[in-house]
Amino acid sequence: MVSMAVHRNLLRLRGFCLTPTERLLVYPFMLNGSVRSCLRERPESQAPLDWGVRKRIALGAARGLEYLHDHCNPKIIHRDLKAADILLDENFDAVVGGFGLAKLMDYKDTHVITAVRGTIGHIAPEYLSSGRASEKTDVFGYGIMLLELITGQKAVDIARLANDDDVMLLDWVEGLLKEKKLETLVDSDLQGNYIEEEVEQLMQVALLCTQSTPMGRPKMGEVVRMVEGDGLAERWEDWQKRKMFHQEFNNTHHPNVKWFIPDSTSRILPDELSGPR
Repeated sequence: MVSMAVHRNLLRLRGFCLTPTERLLVYPFMLNGSVRSCLRERPESQAPLDWGVRKRIALGAARGLEYLHDHCNPKIIHRDLKAADILLDENFDAVVGGFGLAKLMDYKDTHVITAVRGTIGHIAPEYLSSGRASEKTDVFGYGIMLLELITGQKAVDIARLANDDDVMLLDWVEGLLKEKKLETLVDSDLQGNYIEEEVEQLMQVALLCTQSTPMGRPKMGEVVRMVEGDGLAERWEDWQKRKMFHQEFNNTHHPNVKWFIPDSTSRILPDELSGPR
């Protein structure tokens, strides 16, 4: 399955080796590790990822996922996209890897139903609650990865409780955006060396990708175009209008009802949340 996908932003399988005691997959060496290692495990001697590189990573990862969804037959859904799966070559170009949980999906199908596998904080709500995985599951994971790239934060971080902040990165980001604290959101490693308008645009893409319902999320082809700067303003404005309409509708027709989604993780055994890599 992995060998079928050939694209400059996908990890290319070079070969395999079978012996009586080992089964090995052979991949090219990624000189600069992963987005995760560059954000949170880099030695002091290594410079942080600058804003231009982060933008290029965002676009490269989006193009890799678009290829899996739109140019493979059958299409491939990753199911566990996160910063650790975005590898960086010698030029810091993004290469999507980590296909241990990937699934093939026929074009006539809208989703597949599987046991829930993945990494907490990156799993789309509908997949967590029902086991329905689709290309929109990957879009959600991509959105969380974008937030990691912008903020330098983990998708789930218990340490944020010390400051009475949200454990989940998406909730933390949304809370700060309501307070218009953009400078607090951006990774401090950038030391203010970023273009505020571009940060806002990439943040908007991330929030469009992490909408709670899969129908509202864009396809990866649309995401590529928005990261490139095409169509984002219109899509964002439309989403803001729809959000405002729903809020007004709920306040008018259900003033005393608080809408919420119960914690789906309470119904899933811990060993079902993560699978072999």
